[in-house]
Amino acid sequence: MVQGRGAAPEVPAGTARWAPLAVLFGVAGLAHLRRPELFDAIVPRSLPGPPRAWTTASGVAELALAAGLGVPATRRAAGWAGAGFLLAVWPANGRMALDARHARGRAGALRRAVTLVRLPVQVPLVRAALRVARGGPA
Repeated sequence: MVQGRGAAPEVPAGTARWAPLAVLFGVAGLAHLRRPELFDAIVPRSLPGPPRAWTTASGVAELALAAGLGVPATRRAAGWAGAGFLLAVWPANGRMALDARHARGRAGALRRAVTLVRLPVQVPLVRAALRVARGGPA
């Protein structure tokens, strides 16, 4: 199909199923690696080793998931792994929401809102990752 001036580029079939998850994992992975101090505090204390190791590992895992979703041969496996990853980090996100209750001021209010929205948003993200894993539509 020929595109006119200003027309949006065509999106390959099936892209809608995995591209948003790949972007999400990629952005989150970069955030973990660029600003690890923001994530160190939410690493559950029950995990062995230093929090920074877990922050770094989760950032690398998110980047690997983003890459895996972008490659057709690994997309389904990355969907399964992505769903498992999202479920595994749910407790850390819950902790972040609990900790945000004590944040003060305008920045604190924003932090509370973001962390509270984050928990229920993970449900459709897990479902989307499972749809990618099963090869179905998003």
